[in-house]
Amino acid sequence: MLRIKKLDKFIARQFGLLFIGTFFICQFVLMMQFLWKYVDELIGKGLTMDVLAQFFWYMSLMLVPQALPLAILLSSLITFGNLGESSELTAIKAAGISLMQAFRSLIVIVVVVSLGSFYFQNVIGPNANMSFSRLLLSMKQKSPELEIPEGVFYDGIPGCNLYVQQKDVQTGMLYGVMIYKMTDSYEDAAIILADSGMLQSTAEKKHLLLTLYSGEWFENMKSQQVARGASVPYRREAFVKKKILLDFDSDFNVADASALSNNARGKSLRQISLDVDSLNHVYDSVGRRFYDDAKSAYYAYPSIKKADSLRAVKMAATKTFSFDSVYGRLDADKKLSAVDRAMGRVRSEMNDLDFKGMLTADGDRLIRQHKIEAINKFSVALQCILFFFIGAPLGAIIRKGGLGVPVIISVLVFIVFFIFDNSGYRMARGGMWTIWFGKSIALVVLTPLAVFFTYKANNDSVVFNVDFYRNFFMKLLGLRVKRAVYRKDVIINDPDYAADAVELAEINAEISDYARRHNLLLAPNVVKVFFKYSPDHVIENVSERLENVIEDLSNTKDKIVLSQLNNYPYMTVKAHTRPFERKWLNVAAAVVVPVGLFLYFRMWRFRLRLYRDLKTVKQANDALIARISEMEQRGR
Repeated sequence: MLRIKKLDKFIARQFGLLFIGTFFICQFVLMMQFLWKYVDELIGKGLTMDVLAQFFWYMSLMLVPQALPLAILLSSLITFGNLGESSELTAIKAAGISLMQAFRSLIVIVVVVSLGSFYFQNVIGPNANMSFSRLLLSMKQKSPELEIPEGVFYDGIPGCNLYVQQKDVQTGMLYGVMIYKMTDSYEDAAIILADSGMLQSTAEKKHLLLTLYSGEWFENMKSQQVARGASVPYRREAFVKKKILLDFDSDFNVADASALSNNARGKSLRQISLDVDSLNHVYDSVGRRFYDDAKSAYYAYPSIKKADSLRAVKMAATKTFSFDSVYGRLDADKKLSAVDRAMGRVRSEMNDLDFKGMLTADGDRLIRQHKIEAINKFSVALQCILFFFIGAPLGAIIRKGGLGVPVIISVLVFIVFFIFDNSGYRMARGGMWTIWFGKSIALVVLTPLAVFFTYKANNDSVVFNVDFYRNFFMKLLGLRVKRAVYRKDVIINDPDYAADAVELAEINAEISDYARRHNLLLAPNVVKVFFKYSPDHVIENVSERLENVIEDLSNTKDKIVLSQLNNYPYMTVKAHTRPFERKWLNVAAAVVVPVGLFLYFRMWRFRLRLYRDLKTVKQANDALIARISEMEQRGR
């Protein structure tokens, strides 16, 4: 019988609460980003609240599968970051429970969410996408609200160009009105001038009533046959008040969904499979038809008999026939005519091939889009599992809760995933990459990262330990760390001053001898550095002995001794001897000239630094020896 442990309930409760909150946050962010894409379709349309509510509802349903992986990534990061920050994760591991056992309940939850994401994309998502596409198409087809500008021609009213010099916002009066009313053609246009006017919408919102005052109407007579060169009859009318009814449908009408039949995102896996078969059948038929047309055009030309074709082929193969010689015997007019006919035939064939290529490319694009969408339903579901195995181990490694560090890491991970996924999608859609490769490249790239983070978190790695990287780069760049020795409140063993003084005197002799024999001020020998290295552990031994003396003397109560201990530098014990421990690495570095030069000058710098450190050590040793001698004399 499966037992659900209290730890599983505790972690699941922590994750569940965060998952719900982060899901709505991610959903809101994605909706705002998606809204900016279509903001031009919403502004100035006079859409009612129910239409806008439908727009946002369908948008939110479409973005649920994208918000789920992000919510899992962020919530798993925060969950295990909080557990690590409050030392609860340490207590869990101290109890003998591994990290994978702590993941157990969340793995079940994430798998269920992943299956739900797949179901959502296959059942609910297509209907939401189709409804959203219909609504968006209807918004694009809706006429804009009347916002008549001043001083420019406004073409928002079908069949009219309206110019207004000035308008009164409070009364709605328009002054200095000029209207170009288009009918069948530009020759039949009517020009209306008026001192003032008012534009109002009818009650059913299907027409506009334009009332004009003190103006004139100029109009050409329509479609009348007139003799060539005769003047075109026109009509001129002066009016004091005139009303004109204009067609203007300002209501919102839902568009027909037949134009969205090729929308792959609005289909389930079963519909995609059926439509791909139908598209393959249709475009295979088109391709066979094009092939039959080409075969009949090039191999069954009416004026060329089969015997003539065979004879021409044989003559061309035996090189007894030359087109250039036949062309050279023609007259100039016939040459020009032949070239014109050939060029015309080539242009015609090129245009025909361009048209056929456009049709076949259209079919290929539709088929690729359907296959991409079919794979996308699986990849987005797997993305939930992948993001969990990135977020949860990272949270356990970093051990930082809240919305600070987890949000930054989540954004970085999502940006990397988005770059690979979007690039793969575009390459697959364009036919440059195969579909399965383009849609799986993001998962393939991040899966090793998830495995690496899970392995490191399960083994308590310091892969994201800030102090580790700080010490590494300080060592690489040769940055100094200041020694800090403080007085101890509790001292168990007093220092052995006599033995320490003898040891410091011996160290002085050794470093003096080493500095004289190696002449650290001179540049190092290139051959010895990279090709003939001999072991040199003197400074390493001296540094170890010196640290032992410093550790022993740090138990002193004498302030002068403590002050002198802080004057000792941390010495680099190997950087002045060779770039690497292994000989073949040194040879390889010498072959690669830029790397070799960098390592050579870096080694020279550390030799000069060691020379200064040895002088400082010797001075500090002398001062300590003198202080110990003074303390011993006082003690007697």
